[in-house]
Amino acid sequence: MGGFTSLTSRSVVLRQTNIDTDQIIPARFLSTTERAGLGKHAFNDWRWQAEGVPNPEFPFNQPHNADRAILLAGRNFGCGSSREHAPWALTDLGLRAVVSSEIADIFRNNSLKNGLVPIVLAEADVQALMERPDDALTVDVAARELRTPDGRVYPFPLDAFAQTCLIEGVDEMGYLLARQPEIERYESTLHAR
Repeated sequence: MGGFTSLTSRSVVLRQTNIDTDQIIPARFLSTTERAGLGKHAFNDWRWQAEGVPNPEFPFNQPHNADRAILLAGRNFGCGSSREHAPWALTDLGLRAVVSSEIADIFRNNSLKNGLVPIVLAEADVQALMERPDDALTVDVAARELRTPDGRVYPFPLDAFAQTCLIEGVDEMGYLLARQPEIERYESTLHAR
C-alpha cells in the first residue's frame, strides 16, 4: 500500500452529489478479489459510451486531468452499499484523496483501510476548491491539513490510529504484524509469571 505522509497534486472535479458505490464501481465488476485492474472500471457507466468509446465530457477522460491524485466531489460521496472495491477502484485509478462536504461512513472506513484519504470540509470550502482545480493542493496526513498554494489551510478530521496506518502504509492487520516482536515480548512476560 505504501506509506502516505503528504501528497501534492492538482484535482479532478465531480460536482455530482450522492455518488454511490455502484456509480464508483458497478456491481458487474465485483467478481474479483484483486485490486489491480479495477481502475479501468471506476465510474464505468459515466466514462464510457455504449459503443465503448470514452465519453469526452467525463473529467477522467480529459487529458488535462491525467495523473491527478485528488478528487473533489459533491456532497454525500460514497453512499450506498458497503463495497471495498470502491476505494480499490479509485486508488487503482491513481487517486489518493477524496475531498467532499460529506463522505458516507462505510466508504470512509473502507478508504482509510486501503490508503485513500477521505477529507471532509465545509460545503463552501469544497465549492471554492472546485473553482480552482488547477491549483496544486497539498494533503498533509501528518498535519491533518489540506493546503492551497495561496496559503489557505483546511484542517480535516482523522483519528490517530487511521493516521498512523496511513503514514506507515499498513492496514489494521499490517499494523499488528509490524508489532509482533513487541506482542511476543509482552506475552512471554505473562507466561513467565
